[in-house]
Formats: sequence, C-alpha cells, structure tokens
Amino acid sequence: MEDPDTAPRLSPRERFLEAIVQSAIDYAIISMDLNGLVTSWNEGACRILGWTADEMIGRPATSFFTLEDRERGVPQNEMTAALEKGRGNDERWHLRKDDTQFWASGEMMALRNEDDIVVGFIKILRDRTEQREQADRQRLLMHELGHRMKNTLSVVQAIATQSLRNAGSLEEAGQTLTARIAAYAKAHDLLLQKDWVSTTLADIVNGAKVNIGLEDSDRIRASGPSIQLSPQVALSFSLVFHELLTNASKYGALSNDVGVIDVLWSTEEIDNEICLLARWQELGGPSIEFPNRSGFGSKLIVSSLKAFGEVDLEYAPGGLVLNVKMPLANIQFRNELSEL
Repeated sequence: MEDPDTAPRLSPRERFLEAIVQSAIDYAIISMDLNGLVTSWNEGACRILGWTADEMIGRPATSFFTLEDRERGVPQNEMTAALEKGRGNDERWHLRKDDTQFWASGEMMALRNEDDIVVGFIKILRDRTEQREQADRQRLLMHELGHRMKNTLSVVQAIATQSLRNAGSLEEAGQTLTARIAAYAKAHDLLLQKDWVSTTLADIVNGAKVNIGLEDSDRIRASGPSIQLSPQVALSFSLVFHELLTNASKYGALSNDVGVIDVLWSTEEIDNEICLLARWQELGGPSIEFPNRSGFGSKLIVSSLKAFGEVDLEYAPGGLVLNVKMPLANIQFRNELSEL
C-alpha cells in the first residue's frame, strides 16, 4: 500500500475530477497503462463488475472480457482503435467477478498526458443487459406475431373456401362462414385475456357454449382437471367444439329435447408420457349412420387436432363420439421469452 507521506499530492482540480469519476456509479470508468494493466477502478466499476479496486489495480483489464473475446484479441483491437482513431466503441458481453455475463455498451479511449503523449487507455462502460433483453423480447414478439398472423389468415382462408364450397346456398354460406369466424374470434379473445400465453380446456368449452348461445344449457356436461393449452392448440379446440356443437344442434344430441353431450377429459401416463385423454360423446340423439362422404366439418375436426396427437371420430348409433390422446408436451405453452 502506498505511504500517504510519500504519495504524490493531488491538486484541487485533480481531486475534483476524481470525485466526479467516483460519483459516476452507473458507469464503470477504468484506466489502464499501455500494457493494458488496470491503474484506476471507480465505484461504478466495483458495482457493475464486482471486483474492488484493490483486487483489480495491477491486473490485466482483459479479466472482464469473455474467453471468446480474449481468444479473438478483442481487447487489443479496442486499444488499437483507440490509438489510431482516438476511441473504439463496442457493445458486447462482458464478465463479472462471479463469472456471470452482462451486456455492456462502452468505449475505449487513448489517455494522453499534458504533452499529448499517449500514456494509457480509459474504458467507460455501462450495463445495458435489461435494454438488450427488451430488444430481444421485442424481436421475438414481432416474429411470433408475424407467424400467428400467417396462421390465422391461413385458417380463415380455409374456413371461407370450404364454407362456400360446401354450402347449399349463398345465404347458408354466409351464416356458416360468419359463425365459424366468430368462434375463431372468441378463442382469440380468450387468449388475449391471458396475454396470449395459454388458456384452459374448460374455458374453451365454455367459450364455445357462449358463442352458440348454449351457455345456460345443462345438456352439455363438461368435467375434467385444469389443463392449460398453448395458443395454437386452444384455437384448434375452439374451432372443433364449435363444429361439434353446431352439428349436434342441427342433427345430433341437441336437435331433440332429451339428448345430452358429455365432454370429459383427464390426464394419464402412457409410454412414459403424460397425455391428455379427452372424449366428446353424444347420447340420446337421433340414430346416425356413417356418412357417405366426409364434409368440411369432419375434416376440420380431424385436421385441426391431429397435429397434436391421436384423433378418432366415431359415428356410433347412439351419437357422435370423438376421442383424442395428446402428449401434454405437444399442447402446452413453452415460454421462449423466459429463456432469453
């Protein structure tokens, strides 16, 4: 440690400048000699990087650069830029004392004495990790929004095309198309209420009942544990339940005064995977037979869900039965943003 009696005395101006540097706690301000060894380390550097001044003075400034940057000679390149251009700007990952990384924005400048001779370098950096993560999240959200918009437009296009193709009249086509798009929009509303993260299977069933005006009906009996669905799966189930309820109201269990619908779901471990087992079963409706051709409704039901697991649509004499088996890993939300 330097003897206070022999240490060079600072002028009032130097003490004033030193006070300014030490008070800039949001910035790491580090000076180095021409060999890149630390000669001063302010309070901001202590807070941002974790080392104390006693720990860092005399050590190479490369200590807070990542191993990859050290191997590529980034610290030396910054000093060269400072010598040739007066300063070298950088935005990159840096290391703290505990080996955690943070995103820093800063610059390296040549340090000159009164005779304009370069005697070292000064590096100033600021922790910008939060801003970097916000920018990453924004890019991810924009990418996800674009992806979902394309999916939504593709679904609406398919609904419109098939509704018009299978309708008996223009009026019927308009009514069918309006109802199907309304069901899809209702599912979007449910997801927006949950910040487009996930919604439950029970919410989707209730939303489908409300959309078709059957929210108070005791003829639709739904039961099962709380199962969270990812956005795409939720939209698919919404369309499927809308088709099933519409079909049941026109031709199935809800087309008379006594039929009922059971919507049951549970989870079970199958082949080392936790799976959703869901069943739609109509009871007490008119006798039905296997159709001669597959209409858009049945195609939509199967195609909407088969991407997530196994789908079995059965035209049983007592009423329509739909069974699905889906691994939870295929249908639940994976938060990509939390991995940033």
